[in-house]
Amino acid sequence: MKNNMAGDSRLRYFLKNNQIGMALVISALLFIITIVLNPKSLNTIAIGSILSLTSMLLIASAGQTLVIISDGIDMSVGATMSMTALVTVSIMHGSDSVGLMFAAMAACIVIGAVIGLCNGIGSVKAGLPPMVVTLYISNIVSRLQYVVTDGKPENTRSPDWFGSLITTRFGGFFPSIVLFAAVFFVVMFYLLSRTRYGQQLTLTGNNNRAAYLTGINTSRIKTLNYTIAGMLGGLAGFIGAGNSGYIKCGTYDSMAMDSIVAVVIGGTLMTGGKGSYTGTAAGALLLIVLSNGLAVLQVTDSVKNMIMGIVLIVLLAAYNRAKPVRQ
Repeated sequence: MKNNMAGDSRLRYFLKNNQIGMALVISALLFIITIVLNPKSLNTIAIGSILSLTSMLLIASAGQTLVIISDGIDMSVGATMSMTALVTVSIMHGSDSVGLMFAAMAACIVIGAVIGLCNGIGSVKAGLPPMVVTLYISNIVSRLQYVVTDGKPENTRSPDWFGSLITTRFGGFFPSIVLFAAVFFVVMFYLLSRTRYGQQLTLTGNNNRAAYLTGINTSRIKTLNYTIAGMLGGLAGFIGAGNSGYIKCGTYDSMAMDSIVAVVIGGTLMTGGKGSYTGTAAGALLLIVLSNGLAVLQVTDSVKNMIMGIVLIVLLAAYNRAKPVRQ
């Protein structure tokens, strides 16, 4: 009896303190189950697809990770990506000019920063609920796409060379977008673990008042956080333009919820104060492997969404219940 209780205690401890490991283990198990049920799914194309989709979600989740760690949430990530992806293909206009590519990238960063700043002003300066503010900003940006393009954007195909830069597969299966995701990973890891900003961000999310009393300008940190998140979302849209090839209004709108799920599954607390981009990477992989497995098994979209919802709720309930230390 005591051994069983001790075993249960160790299991609960592992679930609460090893979210990254759990996400990777579950991803591996789901991948193996998919192969057993459909051996044809084990091929270089499928593996490359998983790597590509995981990388895109990881890139899209960069800003969301920062925001949630600081006890916020950003529902405008998807709309920001969709808008900046449209801007990218519009500026490049099918051209092979590298200069236009950098101009598009700069425009995406600026647009993302403006959207992020609006989120920060509404959520922090005005003191409104972050979910409400970012959701309304998301709706505005989404509607703006249709207003500007009249619902029928022209020149929505990115140049072939730009698409190849993002989607080329080395060795037949290793997509180049993984390299872009790796750059995001290094930058985010350094930002969160090696800078004063990262430390202040975590402290602010853990206990806003305590952080303020220690001399941290929590309002500035949070506003800056939303702005940086917007810039990262803009860059994600720029990369997404090359990854998708063909862009239309709302192409990446679903990334808002997907990024939140990836971040939280990776162990970042919705209450803030704890999290890492490494965890987000593990969460993104789990989400994509689960989705891919259901697609391979030819599950209908409605059943697929239901199964994913149930599995994700169970996972969140199982190992994302740790509480940050609050004073």
